[in-house]
Amino acid sequence: MPKPKLPVSLSERDPERSLEFEFIRATENAALNAIHWLGRGDKEGADAAACDAISGCFDHVDMCGEVVIGEGIKDNAPGIFLGDRLGNWKRGSPRFNIALDPIDGTTNISKGMPNSISVLAGVLAPAQGTAMLNIPTFYSEKLSYGPKVAEAFKQDKALRFDLDTPTPEIVAKTARILGKEGKQIVVIVLDRPRHGKLIQELRACGAALRLITDGDITAALAPSLPDSGVDLCMGIGGSPEGVLTAAALRALGGDLQLRMWVRDDEERRRIARDPAAKRLKHIFRSDEIVTGPSAIFCATGISASWLLPGVRLIGRKAITHSILMRARSRTVRHIVAEHDLDHKTIYLRSQRLEARV
Repeated sequence: MPKPKLPVSLSERDPERSLEFEFIRATENAALNAIHWLGRGDKEGADAAACDAISGCFDHVDMCGEVVIGEGIKDNAPGIFLGDRLGNWKRGSPRFNIALDPIDGTTNISKGMPNSISVLAGVLAPAQGTAMLNIPTFYSEKLSYGPKVAEAFKQDKALRFDLDTPTPEIVAKTARILGKEGKQIVVIVLDRPRHGKLIQELRACGAALRLITDGDITAALAPSLPDSGVDLCMGIGGSPEGVLTAAALRALGGDLQLRMWVRDDEERRRIARDPAAKRLKHIFRSDEIVTGPSAIFCATGISASWLLPGVRLIGRKAITHSILMRARSRTVRHIVAEHDLDHKTIYLRSQRLEARV
């Protein structure tokens, strides 16, 4: 007599749903382990603490996670690198492509400034290749906007703009879509010498500028957050951060345009053999950058940003604020957690033990 067929478990049926809170636990632990470095002038130390907590958290998770977008390579900091493994790689566990930035805004945390978060994204791995675009250049040109603008692009071709559109026209079309005047359009730009011309153009056409020192993931997501007061994010920023932004925008309904930006001849030679180098002039959209049918995106605030409040230490308690998104369902969860520091421990890979926060 044949054995009855057992029902398929949740982890087999929908591994994203069964593992999404493990992703949040990882960024929470990273924020708690890094908060002690706030304002201490050591961004490498903060980054290493966050990486240690994330790696340790996943050491106990039944997952085969391969880092396809890692941090640390860009600035030669200690980190979690391309090709590293997360999860215990137990046989039969779901395979995920992972993109992460244990701290987006390391300079900010070292100076005790706002706008630093711990960020992680995961997509079920395809049978071949990856579900996330690995961009070989350190930096990319980026332009992000919210759901109303993205929807307007679908409805009316005359309203579309891209990275090659003159800045005044981008501002004017955004204002028309959102029912505002040009001077009411708020644009975030990283305060860098390379953005001198862009800043001058935005001021000349009357847009309201918000210059930031670091943390371009939160900046690029701001136009898609209803209470941010931001309409556009423009300029050149980190390529790995662009991939993480694309994963979140798949859930928020906004969009990102991204084009690789080559810094110098040395980088051009370095990437020459990479297949992606043949598409240097191509403008990628979010669904080209994160190509899987769904994605998990999560982040926990370290110091306050447009996206999230930072960690609050009140006596022997720590309060964390996190966001968790799934692109498949477009569910966005805001999670507030209270951690009792007399009992809270974090498993650290470097020590291979549970350590007090």
